[in-house]
Amino acid sequence: MNDRHTRRFGLGTATCLVMGNIIGGGIFLLPASVAPFGTVSLVAFGVLTVGAVALALVFGRLAERHPDTGGPYVYAREAFGDFAGFLSAWSYWTMTWVSNAALAVAAVGYVHVLLPGHPSKGTDLAVALIALWLPALANFAGTRYIGLVQTVSTVLKFIPLLFIAVVGLFFFDPHNLGAFHEGGGSAFGGMSAAAAILLYSYVGVESAAMSAGEVRDPERNVGRATVLGTIGSAVVYLLGTVAVFGTVAHDKLVKSQAPFSDAVNAMFGGHWGGTVVALAAVVSIVGALNGWTLMSAQSPYAAAKDGLFPAAFLTKRRGVPTFGVLAAGVLASALTVLNYLSGSGGVFEILVLITTFSATVPYLLAAGAQVYFLLTGRRDKVRPARFARDLTLALTAFGFTFWLVAGAGYAAIYQGVLFLFAGILVYAVMAARRTARQEDDRAAAQLPTPRQPEAVPPPAADDAALPRTT
Repeated sequence: MNDRHTRRFGLGTATCLVMGNIIGGGIFLLPASVAPFGTVSLVAFGVLTVGAVALALVFGRLAERHPDTGGPYVYAREAFGDFAGFLSAWSYWTMTWVSNAALAVAAVGYVHVLLPGHPSKGTDLAVALIALWLPALANFAGTRYIGLVQTVSTVLKFIPLLFIAVVGLFFFDPHNLGAFHEGGGSAFGGMSAAAAILLYSYVGVESAAMSAGEVRDPERNVGRATVLGTIGSAVVYLLGTVAVFGTVAHDKLVKSQAPFSDAVNAMFGGHWGGTVVALAAVVSIVGALNGWTLMSAQSPYAAAKDGLFPAAFLTKRRGVPTFGVLAAGVLASALTVLNYLSGSGGVFEILVLITTFSATVPYLLAAGAQVYFLLTGRRDKVRPARFARDLTLALTAFGFTFWLVAGAGYAAIYQGVLFLFAGILVYAVMAARRTARQEDDRAAAQLPTPRQPEAVPPPAADDAALPRTT
């Protein structure tokens, strides 16, 4: 598209897209969400990082094979057919707009730090809706502005995170950690439950693959951006979480709405440091919402091109599927309103668990697709060492994601399955329409071609008009 608002992402922007989507609002609130499990959650974070890097490498390999917009949807459909592709696209789409609602809720907690007082539920809801729709406006402006917002917000969010991750280690107090395993059950069960929540902090490893059609030289840059973004995020994640656990007392961390702000306040006293971190967190969340709003439109756009999503999702302006952006914004807003009006507690955790389960479906299908491609490929064209490495990575990614499904808990699986099964009716309608179109096209192709009237030869010329020969 030769629109001045359209610009393909280079390696740097694609890496910022991955890092910006991974490090959104989750890292700023998740230390408090997993603190009730004890310091076993730090072990879960380490195991999770290994699985996240394996997933990143798998997505990089898959993008080399299929460098098309749609990422996990494209891989699942190529390997297993239309229905698997649809389930991947539907689950990923569900995950994106539910995740956006969760990010908006997370932003509210940090706005409370910036604007202390006695906020009402109506005020919180208004703040969450503003957080949802400002990034949507940036997406409507085109990919050029998406890349700019993503790059700036990624740089800004790293300043406080790196500061806390490094400086916080000098204020580390082991007495703040609490017990290794809190609550009942086994330590492994606690680690699995913590990992299910922490997966939310690594959702986004597929961002470059999902937008491969907008990346320059995708066969090369998608894999690099995915791995660089995931590893960079992992370093900041692990150091930052350890610093928060070691600087904020465990009983306070469990109840905290802004743990990184509390960590800075614990280091230096007062509230100025926490205010700076809260401001950076709001910028980070808005930047993440900017990237996730784009992701929410890419998967249904790719599926719509194959007739598996409504044709309205094909509407594209300035490099952005605008109808997908609008639909995701409306649905995320409705979910946010529903959760605030329902009066139930733990809104962020509920949304995170739905997001976690919805993310595992396309991840499982993508890892399975890589196993399928490897086992059905030409062995003589692949070096044994690389084949063994790629198969090990794919199996690790699959087993890791499967473990997360098991540890997500009944509530997450129950709510996530409801969203997943709702898509079957949509698939039935879309598949019926596509089959009807194909039958109409086939019938039209079999109709006999109307015969053209034969050309009538001109009447014979009169003998008098013919030249005489002698």
